[in-house]
Amino acid sequence: MTFTSYEAPQSHEDCILRLAGWLADAGLRSLPLEQIVDGFGRRINELGISAARMFVGMNTLHPMVRARSLIWERGQGPSARFEFSHRDIDAPILRQSPFTPMLRHGIAERRYDLSAPQPTDEVPVFAELRATGLTEWLGRVFPFGELAPQFEGPEDAERLGELWLVCSVTTDRSGGFTADDLACLRALLPLFAVAAKATTMRMIQQGLLAAYLGEDPAQRVLAGTVHRGRVQGVEAVLYYADLRGFTALADALEGNALIGLLDDCLECMGRPVVARGGEILKFLGDGILAIFRIDDGPPAAACAGALEAATEALSLIDTLAAARRRSGQPTPGLDIALHAGPVQYGNVGVDARLDFTVIGPAVNEAARIELLCKELGRNLLVSRAFADAAGAAADRLVSLGPHSLRGVQAKTELFGLA
Repeated sequence: MTFTSYEAPQSHEDCILRLAGWLADAGLRSLPLEQIVDGFGRRINELGISAARMFVGMNTLHPMVRARSLIWERGQGPSARFEFSHRDIDAPILRQSPFTPMLRHGIAERRYDLSAPQPTDEVPVFAELRATGLTEWLGRVFPFGELAPQFEGPEDAERLGELWLVCSVTTDRSGGFTADDLACLRALLPLFAVAAKATTMRMIQQGLLAAYLGEDPAQRVLAGTVHRGRVQGVEAVLYYADLRGFTALADALEGNALIGLLDDCLECMGRPVVARGGEILKFLGDGILAIFRIDDGPPAAACAGALEAATEALSLIDTLAAARRRSGQPTPGLDIALHAGPVQYGNVGVDARLDFTVIGPAVNEAARIELLCKELGRNLLVSRAFADAAGAAADRLVSLGPHSLRGVQAKTELFGLA
């Protein structure tokens, strides 16, 4: 005779506990936010809460991205994603958000009856939800830390350094949420916010590391490459760029004007590098050290990308200088050196402060080549090693003959644009 185990039907309380356990596990494993939102939305519907739509948004500490959000819909899952830059803070979609006054005045929860008569000044998102037949909106704000309510105006509704998550659940149940629905959501939404915070904070950490270190070093650091002296040998094209005449301008310009000019110049120097797969490793005051890793593809491809980035950077600097010249403002010149060779790539520094960079003779040679740009009357110089690896891109180069590099015994043949 075979006996089968008997499983008692689970009570509503047991289902809630299981969902709470799933949220805890999702947070511990840092599941992607889309998976957490989708899993939570489906499970609260299984509990009997008729959640037709969810919205989740959070701010960041990224220098380019101010906030991210996504919309989940029953039957579709995550259906729309949004990303807002710092310039978007005054955009109507943010100023008219129902969460803006909640953040400004420190309101943790708000309910809105979509089945009541429509007021003339209803915010656009409520009018949109009403038009689709939804009946009640429940919004929550979860600060990651202490969120002070003393905001001065709309522009302060998302203060940098104060992180938060906002979410809403909207139902299509006739009559809106029941008392049991609200009790269940009030118990589960804080757990959902904690799970979302776990993965959101990792996203913020990765974004910050990438902004300050670069994409590849950020991934390596997060993966555990954090020990001083841990380096690896790689073949790379070195992109060494420096502003000519910037020191004299620094003595003549006041602080804000100087920083604004430097940012504009660095943008001209660095944007083409990133666009072609290069990695900016270091800002050297008024210069940039970047690499195009050869082990990511053929040497000729890395050289072509570096040469295109260099020529575009010089063009962008010329455009910037022309615009500033019309208003009588001076602009520094730009010198760039391209070199290819083996480098050591990894962590160097002291125990309390590490730097993820490249070191080796090839790096020093690239810096010495850049110093010859002014002497040779060229804004772009490349080495013999680069020209040999450049393939078809070498057709754009012309030899300038052998030259001595400070600290290097043998002369080096240099090339410029034909």
